[in-house]
Amino acid sequence: MEIKEKSDRKATKFFDTKGIEFGEVFSNHILISEYKDGKWSEPIVKPYDKIELQPSISALHYGQSIFEGFKAFRVDENTINIFRPFMNFERFNQSARRLSMPEIPEEIFINGIKDLIKIDNFFVPDLPESSLYIRPLMFATENTLSVRPSKTYKFIVLTCPVGKYYSSPLKMLIETKYARAATGGVGTCKNSGNYAASFLPTVLANQRGFDQVIWTDSEKHEYIEEAGIANLMLIKNGVMIVPESPNILQGITRNSVIEIAKYLNIPIETRIVSVNELMDGIKDQSITEVFATGTAAKIAHIVAIGFNNNFIEIPEVDNKFSNKILKILTSIQQGDQKDIFGWITPMYIKQKISNF
Repeated sequence: MEIKEKSDRKATKFFDTKGIEFGEVFSNHILISEYKDGKWSEPIVKPYDKIELQPSISALHYGQSIFEGFKAFRVDENTINIFRPFMNFERFNQSARRLSMPEIPEEIFINGIKDLIKIDNFFVPDLPESSLYIRPLMFATENTLSVRPSKTYKFIVLTCPVGKYYSSPLKMLIETKYARAATGGVGTCKNSGNYAASFLPTVLANQRGFDQVIWTDSEKHEYIEEAGIANLMLIKNGVMIVPESPNILQGITRNSVIEIAKYLNIPIETRIVSVNELMDGIKDQSITEVFATGTAAKIAHIVAIGFNNNFIEIPEVDNKFSNKILKILTSIQQGDQKDIFGWITPMYIKQKISNF
């Protein structure tokens, strides 16, 4: 890996995430590799800045663009934990295959990200509920308007120090008109266009006082799929229910929550969940918890759900299953508990931050 030049931005302490919006402040450097003639170039690290692109690149016209998102957590001055990067690496390449894009080699994705974090390690905050968000991105760069896969691509990794994504529990609206994904589509991969399609229904929900939408199936809008930009789970009669659908993204936090629930001997059912089952269960109080799981939010509690003209609050309960799971997840990520699942890729930083 080549370091093209170092940013002249200095640091004498770890980054303070207080008062900043999620994803609004970026670390000093980015990693870049380019795909051409059937191979990836040696990655370079350069200061975070503008990149020059032609207006004809096919990503802007035909949407060949994918990304991932995961986090690194500060344990102490010299230790940083990256959470499940290999699972993100595998999912990134699954997305690439679905969009007919080249796969990225492990040494560029994993080793490049490690090297990038070492250079900008002072951006990994040491505050509770804070972390370094890592965003790998790949997009088509061929200058052509031909409707076909691009022959050239750019792979970029940028990072940003972040705090808590949601500051309070969520009010969700069940979406009955628009869909995030359809069977046979690209809902199972992190394709950039998936998120653009979610903006309008989310804005409309915001205008009605809701924080996010609960996505339903695209055909009849009768079955629960996802919770906004995250996966959705619920506790019914002491059982953790994980809605299943062929259209949803297999979230890494979702997978982690399931594994922790198994460890805690919480009964689990992964199955289809209807809108009626969800609403009826909240009404008769057989459903005691509904929560979203995702990289940014980790576990976000849902306190109210709207459906058509109905609005139902979810009563608060003591000793939430989700809180027990969240405590273990957070403890593993931050190095306060032994990594019994093998999820952590630790990094050891020898330099002091004053050297940057």
